[in-house]
Amino acid sequence: MSSGRRPEHQAPPEVFYNDDEARKYTKNTRIMEIQEQLSYRAMELLRLPEDDPCYILDVGCGSGLSGECLSENGHFWVGVDISKSMLDVAGEREVEGDLILNDIGQGLPFKPASFDGVISISAIQWLCNADKSHHNPARRLLKFFSTLYACLRRGGRVAMQFYPENSEQIQLVTTQAMKAGFTGGLVVDYPNSSKAKKMFLCLFAGGAQQELPKGLGTEESSEASAAFVAGRERTKKLRNQKVLKKSKDWIIAKKERRRRQGKEVRPDSKYTGRKRKPRF
Repeated sequence: MSSGRRPEHQAPPEVFYNDDEARKYTKNTRIMEIQEQLSYRAMELLRLPEDDPCYILDVGCGSGLSGECLSENGHFWVGVDISKSMLDVAGEREVEGDLILNDIGQGLPFKPASFDGVISISAIQWLCNADKSHHNPARRLLKFFSTLYACLRRGGRVAMQFYPENSEQIQLVTTQAMKAGFTGGLVVDYPNSSKAKKMFLCLFAGGAQQELPKGLGTEESSEASAAFVAGRERTKKLRNQKVLKKSKDWIIAKKERRRRQGKEVRPDSKYTGRKRKPRF
């Protein structure tokens, strides 16, 4: 998908998903099929119990397509979305979940430990863009993840499918989630397929340490899952000790600070901070 065709480059979500677009989106059989597949995959990553109904938050619920999958499996849910048109269509379709008009970049309006889990389909990449002059993507993501962490019960899980535009957006999203207190990482399904490849941000809110699920369509591929627990511990270690200026640890810490600020930074590699031979 080229950058010119990405919806988030055309207009803010509440503008892009107007009445016409909301109805067209919901009536598109191809979109409905994809939405259903992604929703069931997100539920699988949450590892929801089959016989015990859970209370789930659907972030960017749209017209309720993903919520219907939750209802069909006996779970209760609340959906939040910034598009009133999408929520109007969901209301007309008489979905079973409660619907709330909300800009997730300003935080979530729920009491602590309200939900057992969270799903989201194709929503959080919108937070990586500054649609208004006062928008700061890093701050909005941190506000979102901080309030998300608070409204999850201890040990709750999050499965968010999203379409990052580049590696910098992936780094921005995962860094803010980690900063908010989450552990977890990325799960990539079918990493070697240009069409079937899907990326999920799987997060854990405290509790006992949990293992990151494996991606589909791969045999122990390094791209199948990428935990950022180790990166979290490294950041904590760097904060608690003084590092020599211009050293490798100093450079890594500086780059992580700049990523948290939403600035573009080259990815780390084996060459990061390595001393160069003098030129003659």
